[in-house]
Amino acid sequence: MAEKEITVEQKLRTLYDLQLIDSRIDQIRAIQGELPLEVQDLEDEIEGLNTRLGRLREEYQKAEDGLKDLRKAILESKDAIIRYENQQKSVRNNREYDALTGEIEYEELNITHAEKMIREASIKLEAHKSNIAATEEKIQTLGGKLSVKQSELDGILAETQREMESLQVKADEISTQIEPRLLTAYRKIRARVHNGLAVVSIDRGASEGSYFTIPAQRQIEIAMRKKIIADENSGRILVDPALAAEEKEKMAPLFADFDI
Repeated sequence: MAEKEITVEQKLRTLYDLQLIDSRIDQIRAIQGELPLEVQDLEDEIEGLNTRLGRLREEYQKAEDGLKDLRKAILESKDAIIRYENQQKSVRNNREYDALTGEIEYEELNITHAEKMIREASIKLEAHKSNIAATEEKIQTLGGKLSVKQSELDGILAETQREMESLQVKADEISTQIEPRLLTAYRKIRARVHNGLAVVSIDRGASEGSYFTIPAQRQIEIAMRKKIIADENSGRILVDPALAAEEKEKMAPLFADFDI
């Protein structure tokens, strides 16, 4: 037995059903809004700050270790000076005395240079400490914001996830009932128009959401449901108000269990 041919009216009804479901999914995504992106941006920023904090702490530790080495070098130079001064007390000639004096002066220069480096390193250390504190505070602040945003997002997802899954299953099921060429055209229109409405009803003599009046003869042709007609201005597929109302009523139970 030959497979029963699908009428244009059936095609229009199926397309409009898919549009109703896709519009509902769009509505849920609009409710979610920018929260997923905001959460991701906050997570990325915190991750970057944690990386910076780790680097700052490493630099701080290196600076502290450098200060310890400088202080140790000063103590060693002071010990050397004491040792050379004691040796001067028992030298046998001026040459030995002058040589020890040279060593003392060298160690004193080392001390002067080390003290200068300690002052400079201490300034850098304080700067590192300040940067670490500021970074930690910023991480804490952003962490608080992330917690709030994540909580908001989790709440919305918990409320809408079940409906999204149910709607997507239904949309996939309906899509299999639409011939590929028509389904491709529908998706192209949806991608092109700003509100995702590829199939619209006539409203007050114009296509829904448009101010361009559709000629009366054209409206009669649309109401006859004998061929698929697109709006000349927007390119959207048009259906008559009666068909739209019937399909909305038919699809209402699908949305009844969810209130968004």
